[in-house]
Amino acid sequence: MASFLTIFNILIDLAWWIIIVQFIMSWLISYDVINTRNQMVSQIWYALNRITAPIYRPIRRMLPDMGGIDFSPMIVLLGLTILQVVVYNNLAPYAYGQ
Repeated sequence: MASFLTIFNILIDLAWWIIIVQFIMSWLISYDVINTRNQMVSQIWYALNRITAPIYRPIRRMLPDMGGIDFSPMIVLLGLTILQVVVYNNLAPYAYGQ
């Protein structure tokens, strides 16, 4: 059970970092700090969007139009944190015998 919690935390952390990198990259692209005409930037941006789009899509449908501001990454990060806390609090006593 302890190994499950460790793997679960690693996967949540990985998802967290993918969302953070995608969020920062979106700002850098919108302010023309990095350019999607660069092949490497374009490939990274495409991959990140392919990973995050299925997660963001249902949230974007539920949120009202905020005039160009996308709150879906923040909601996903909040949801991941809540999921991590709930799973850890419910399974840690069984895994660590507390």
